[in-house]
Amino acid sequence: MNEFIHPTACIDDAAEVGDGTRIWHFSHVAGGARIGRGCTLGQNVFVATGVTVGDNVKIQNNVSLYTGIHLEDDVFCGPSCVFTNVINPRSQISRKDEFRETCVRRGATIGANATILCGVNIARYAFVGAGSVVTKDVPQYALVIGAPAVQNGWMTRHGHRLPTGSDETEWVCPQSGWRYAVDETGQLTCKDWPEDEPLRSA
Repeated sequence: MNEFIHPTACIDDAAEVGDGTRIWHFSHVAGGARIGRGCTLGQNVFVATGVTVGDNVKIQNNVSLYTGIHLEDDVFCGPSCVFTNVINPRSQISRKDEFRETCVRRGATIGANATILCGVNIARYAFVGAGSVVTKDVPQYALVIGAPAVQNGWMTRHGHRLPTGSDETEWVCPQSGWRYAVDETGQLTCKDWPEDEPLRSA
């Protein structure tokens, strides 16, 4: 194993940390959490029991992942973004049996200081703008911004905003040259790379 764990980090017994993962200052991974290969956890990151983190996930400083949070491969969590796991918390009332699961699918980006309410699904390669408050599911490739967050366009797998708003029915990513189009269900799809294949060249 060639993971790197800073001396100030705390990795509890029964926590799983994948090969090549780097965990920096003052972070804490609780027992029962699973972190994949090639991840980066910045300073002051907390990962609770039962949380799953896929491969090649980047979690920036001051992010807490509470029980019920699941991040798939290639997810990016910006600095100080916030995840919740109870919809109606009260200090005097225990709601540990009411945690709502939140899943961030492969390749999605959560911007700095964004807040993700529990129970939502952020689909593949979606992009949540900095400071946004996500209160409902986010479609794949969608760009959402604001509080509450609303869709404001589409993003490519390489993180470029598509120039929608004209009569065009197909758009091209300026970095990859891959073509994108909205299908009959209103969902954006990539025409030049299989939807079930991860992007490894990013």
